[in-house]
Amino acid sequence: MEKLTASLVKLVAGKRSRRLSATRIVAAAFLGIILLGATLLTLPVSSRDGISCGFFSALFTATSATCVTGLVLFDTFTQWSGFGQGVIICLIQIGGLGFMSVATLVIFMMRRKLGLKQRLVMAQALSVNDMGDVVRLQKWVLVGSLTVEALGALILTVHFLPEFGWATALKWAVFHSISAFCNAGFDIFGSLSPGGSLAPFQSDPVVLLTLSALIVTGGLGFLVWQELAQVFRGRKLSVYAKLVLLMTGALLLLGTVGVALAEWDNQATLGGMSTGDKLLNSFFQSATARTAGFAALDQACLTDTGKAVTMVLMIIGGSSGSTAGGIKTVTMLVLLLFFWSRARGRRNVCVFRRTIPPQQVMDAMTIAGMMVGSAVFGGIFISATSPVGFTDGLFESISALATVGLTAGATTKLSVAAQMLMIVYMYFGRVGILTISLGFLMGDKVQERYEYARTDLLIG
Repeated sequence: MEKLTASLVKLVAGKRSRRLSATRIVAAAFLGIILLGATLLTLPVSSRDGISCGFFSALFTATSATCVTGLVLFDTFTQWSGFGQGVIICLIQIGGLGFMSVATLVIFMMRRKLGLKQRLVMAQALSVNDMGDVVRLQKWVLVGSLTVEALGALILTVHFLPEFGWATALKWAVFHSISAFCNAGFDIFGSLSPGGSLAPFQSDPVVLLTLSALIVTGGLGFLVWQELAQVFRGRKLSVYAKLVLLMTGALLLLGTVGVALAEWDNQATLGGMSTGDKLLNSFFQSATARTAGFAALDQACLTDTGKAVTMVLMIIGGSSGSTAGGIKTVTMLVLLLFFWSRARGRRNVCVFRRTIPPQQVMDAMTIAGMMVGSAVFGGIFISATSPVGFTDGLFESISALATVGLTAGATTKLSVAAQMLMIVYMYFGRVGILTISLGFLMGDKVQERYEYARTDLLIG
């Protein structure tokens, strides 16, 4: 009888655990938001011409917006009405900050207490492992995010106002501030240059630098914000925060230099610009490739070297717990440190006089391996099913997986099968990698009950 009771308890507990799995709740919520957004975008009122675009096109756009990617089948301004653009920016905001941020905001307004289940889901959505601080961190995320977006919108409004008037200036400022901070890359500058993204502002340092600042801030991660704020109170940065800032700075610098060297004399991109504009646009390309997706340069006209530099930046992405995608900055740095340690014959991976646990090194290798393998498969699949070369197909595949949104002109040429793969990749890049990473963070490891005898192999 006792054994039977114990078995029933385990069975019920197992079902309850599965039912309350925070990672599954996050994944299901994102899917629900995408489907709701697709339904709204299918409505005739969402299209500028009053004719429904069809569910599949709406689904592609809703997935791209919710997963803060930026890949589009149509120019956002030309295709979507004011209502449709409103739906898109709401999806971007929810997808960027996380659906729990919005839910928590409502709870705070109603002054209700959060239960254990809600705290667990919030911890998962914010990539933290301490549920005791999750409410305080959530408040910090909401206030900090809205403040940064408002500041960006204010700067852009003042800048656009003299030339475009109050209505257009305010609309453009709010939309692009949210899109940049959430690393989405959607734009509504189609009235200036349909499909040209930020090309009309190649010589405008206020627009490019403001959007770059929003992109970088959104890509740092909520935990790093918190630590930077505490520096003024005399607290030291953690090893993680130091690595994020170090890697972010290095990528911005190296990316700028790499793009400048690759495109300096390319008349289709930087070649016809002044030296100042060349450096400005090289920096912006380095910043936007880190999962933002705005394009001041025509990505289809980049040299092969320029595309390669951009793809490397895209697949690395931003930092954990941020609005950015990719394999993440610290994940990449851990891999580099691992390779450096092994090349010198050392077993341990160390940084700032701290040792990184071997399990976290394996986690980093797992995520990187999945991303790279999926990207290569996507490039092959796209080039095989669409009139697109492998390089541009790989560019598109990485852009979707890393939730970037840059395209070398391949998106509108994709076959239906390739477009479906891009939908899956955008969802996986935002939700799949998120839940896998959170599984690592929460320490939910599979317990192996047995182990086979070991064998030695020749490696290398």
